[in-house]
Amino acid sequence: VKDSKHIVVYHRGRYFKMYIHHKGRLLTPCQIEIMMQQVVDSQESPAEGETHLAALTAADRIPWARARQAYFAKGLNKASLDAIEKAAFIVALDDDPQTIDRNDPSRLDSFGRSMLHGKGYDRWFDKSFTLVVCSNGRIGFNAEHSWADAPIMGHCWESAMADDVFLGYREDGHTKGEPAFQPPNPIKLQWEMPQECVAVIENSLAVAQDLLNDVDLHLLMHDAFGKGFMKTCKVSPDAFIQMALQIAYYRDAGKFCLTYEASMTRLYREGRTETVRSCTIESAAFVKAMEDKNVSKADCIKLLKDATERHQEGYRLAMTGSGIDRHLFCLYVVSKYLGIESPFLKEVLSEPWRLSTSQTPHQQTDKLDLTKNPELISAGGGFGPVADDGYGVSYIVAGEDVIFFHISSKRNCPETDSKRFGRNIIRAMEDLHQLFTS
Repeated sequence: VKDSKHIVVYHRGRYFKMYIHHKGRLLTPCQIEIMMQQVVDSQESPAEGETHLAALTAADRIPWARARQAYFAKGLNKASLDAIEKAAFIVALDDDPQTIDRNDPSRLDSFGRSMLHGKGYDRWFDKSFTLVVCSNGRIGFNAEHSWADAPIMGHCWESAMADDVFLGYREDGHTKGEPAFQPPNPIKLQWEMPQECVAVIENSLAVAQDLLNDVDLHLLMHDAFGKGFMKTCKVSPDAFIQMALQIAYYRDAGKFCLTYEASMTRLYREGRTETVRSCTIESAAFVKAMEDKNVSKADCIKLLKDATERHQEGYRLAMTGSGIDRHLFCLYVVSKYLGIESPFLKEVLSEPWRLSTSQTPHQQTDKLDLTKNPELISAGGGFGPVADDGYGVSYIVAGEDVIFFHISSKRNCPETDSKRFGRNIIRAMEDLHQLFTS
């Protein structure tokens, strides 16, 4: 925000440039509210092609690159595109309400899909993030991954939620405070798009809608127990959940698969992630024991301990720069630079991650007390599957008793089903619970 003096607001097919700094001062919430209301009240019509413009960022990259060169390299279009790309972030004011009902899981699925991909044209996917405000006030965001990993956005989000509670609102719902001066008016961005450009936009929208319609996303709220119980078992909550996912996948597919779990490497300057390979010899032995009725619960618990300790060792190695996959990638880059073909690297880097997983931390600061503010418990976020015939599973441990799972797969794959996988996760968690309670 310090490096950019404005944001861009998308509302009903129109883009508005809105200053958040004025004469060296950061505008206050009540001033931002005035400008947002001006955007909502604006009667200006969208230019031809403007409503679906962001579809260019949702589809194939080559048509977008060519369109930039052909239609956005000069004049009004270049100035307006610069305003979008130099903005701190995008705010999308949606006309659709989003509600969450524990008795209607489909509503949570709908909310997740709205944040993940929207309608294919109402999220600017090339921005750091698009803040989404639904018509009933529910908020979320779509984040682009190249600049930062999920915990970074989670940290920002946590701070924003805490500050929102601290700043507060009046009884009539408006922001507190009085504007010290009239803020600058939002500026409607102008566009001049020929029919050829509009055709490229509409073609990109068709591609984007095919992609998003293929996403099978299911959000699962598991509240039978959470990390509070797992800690009484003297098992790492993350390792506990990863073993449940191994059981769930084995039951879902009838086999094991290469499993990716993201580990942070933020101990290092500009560190991003390393891979924890969660499917191990020890985890496979444990899962097979769980499926064998002749194996005692005591033996299953021992195998679980072995598997979780092996998982924790892999996690520690990944965090401290002793993982496997980033080193393999560096060898791959060097081999390409030197022009050396490596059959080993070609083989190992082509193996599909049919189960790609990640945990997003719920709290990274002490600003929020979820016991006092349970309404601020977040369902976290998710991502799509890495392999066409696999699953993407993001999970967030919310407090002591709730875990959210974001399960994604592709509808056109006959072998996967996100809701079925969710049922397998529930069953696996129940079976693990019974190991320690029967």
